[in-house]
Amino acid sequence: MTRPVLNNTAARRVFLDRHALHETPQGPAHGDALKSLITRLGFVQLDSINTVARAHDLILFSRRPRYRPGALDRLYIRDRALFEHWTHDAAVIPMQFYPQWHLRRTRDAERLKKAWSKDRRAGFEGQYQSVLDHIRKNGPCSSSDVGTDEKKGSGGWWDWHPSKTALEYLWRSGALAVTGRSGFQKRYDLTERVIDEALADPAHAPDIEQTIDWCCNQALDRLGFASHSELAAFWGHIRPAEAQAWVRRALAQGTIIPVDIQNADGSLRGAYVRPDLSDDPAIKSPPSARLRILSPFDPALRDRKRAEQLFGFHYRIEVFVPEAKRTYGYYVFPILQGDRLVGRIDMKAFRGEDTLKIRALWPEPGTRWGKGRKKALEAELARILPLAGVSRINFAPDWLRDPV
Repeated sequence: MTRPVLNNTAARRVFLDRHALHETPQGPAHGDALKSLITRLGFVQLDSINTVARAHDLILFSRRPRYRPGALDRLYIRDRALFEHWTHDAAVIPMQFYPQWHLRRTRDAERLKKAWSKDRRAGFEGQYQSVLDHIRKNGPCSSSDVGTDEKKGSGGWWDWHPSKTALEYLWRSGALAVTGRSGFQKRYDLTERVIDEALADPAHAPDIEQTIDWCCNQALDRLGFASHSELAAFWGHIRPAEAQAWVRRALAQGTIIPVDIQNADGSLRGAYVRPDLSDDPAIKSPPSARLRILSPFDPALRDRKRAEQLFGFHYRIEVFVPEAKRTYGYYVFPILQGDRLVGRIDMKAFRGEDTLKIRALWPEPGTRWGKGRKKALEAELARILPLAGVSRINFAPDWLRDPV
């Protein structure tokens, strides 16, 4: 039997809608409205690089331009409506999802103990109790508050001192929770002081099958369509084989159906969708034409392979590439307009000079940067200025480059 095909235009629209990039970017961006947006996305990745704004701030701003970083801090630190843990990387996650991370914390406890015993400096297991005692007595602490008599390494993740490693292990495995950040440095506290007992009690946590079912259902609802491996990767704490088994059960129950997704180049790839996806309102309406600049860590782009298949957009962040070998730049931002990724821009906020400097913009092949698109770019850059903490824009003389 021939499988139904979701054409590329429809697939883009569904995908952008699930990532809150289909509608016009507008509306309130604090309190319950901001929490609802984060819940819709599932999580927001945290990152420290601040060339224009930190990743989590730009992710939220690109969907709600009235957003300011203090709104996230209030939700996370003051209201404790979010908790911090890992998906594919460190992220803030709606607090009601905390029980679903029991499996991740349990698996991390076993996996990290083995891995870190090999590639971190020895002795961190012996610091568990002293770290817990220090926090119990003195309150929340950062890594600089413990292990003050221990030899410090290079400061990289590969050379943490034993007490820093103990803090991270106790957080990842559940004894500690991150209660906020100071200068992007995590502050840890006892879990019972941060997380409501009803959410943190392991006796009330879902079992493995319930967690797998939750992860796959929630991932599919946030992606619109996905392979079993994409379902497993979304939250990051179930295995591909577990997602594959869930797919078999869901197919038998009729809660999902197989389809072919048309890629940007016309090729097809298999995926699973809800049976009623063809009636999705997003398919019948074009996305907002507003040009917007996305974070390299935007949830719509974090799966680079899927972004390339769906949008024909090849993107690799070049932070760790030597400057002479970079194709574009240190930290280049993708540009979305409508349902197309139309270019990438190399820019940086020089706060001492009160200026956002635009070094270069590379259009995607086949994309024309005429007066209309330039005007749309200038409008978006003007909106970004308050987030970047500057008030002026400066374009380099040769800023508009040829497509690569």
